[in-house]
Amino acid sequence: MKIGIMGGTFDPIHIGHLLLAQFAYEECALDEIWFLPNGNPPHKQTKEGQDALAHRVEMVRLAIDDVPYFKLCLHESRINRHSYTYKTMQELNALYPENEFYFILGADSLFAIEEWRNFREIFPSCIILAAVRDDKDADDMKMQTVYLEQEYNARISLLKAPQLEISSTTIRERAEKGLSIHYMVPDSVADYIEKNHLYHAKDKKQ
Repeated sequence: MKIGIMGGTFDPIHIGHLLLAQFAYEECALDEIWFLPNGNPPHKQTKEGQDALAHRVEMVRLAIDDVPYFKLCLHESRINRHSYTYKTMQELNALYPENEFYFILGADSLFAIEEWRNFREIFPSCIILAAVRDDKDADDMKMQTVYLEQEYNARISLLKAPQLEISSTTIRERAEKGLSIHYMVPDSVADYIEKNHLYHAKDKKQ
């Protein structure tokens, strides 16, 4: 099967993540999209415990529950060690040799990928699907794609998908202030955040 990989902290997952996954699924004729919540991302300072990770995982589960080709993968959902893309993709290929993996990332990540740990080992393990933000960035993306393909034998396809000006940071800040986050996240996720008092100012002080 052709499997798209959507990794991230998903703190929380929002409609931007879901739209990117949906467009990748349709445009590249993928069979499934696997969402991989990262338990201990090396690029972010986090001291969260297992409970906070459990909340993030559950929000992903709720967000994709009604989409049969969206799957939750817990391969990176551990807090006792960092997860690196090169290692994850190597392990997924070893576990599921019958699958062909497509790693979905944003435009910024395509330009920063040479800063990732052992980035050269990512390219043999998957096809990169890089989201093009708009026509203005298309030429730069194509140049970066050609560079990475020639320099590292990378396999890269550009993905046209809507890029919403929405972020998990904005959602957390709005929730902390008691502002509505509906339409930014699925209703099930918004209800879960409210029910569990996630991101509220009083909870951050504890």
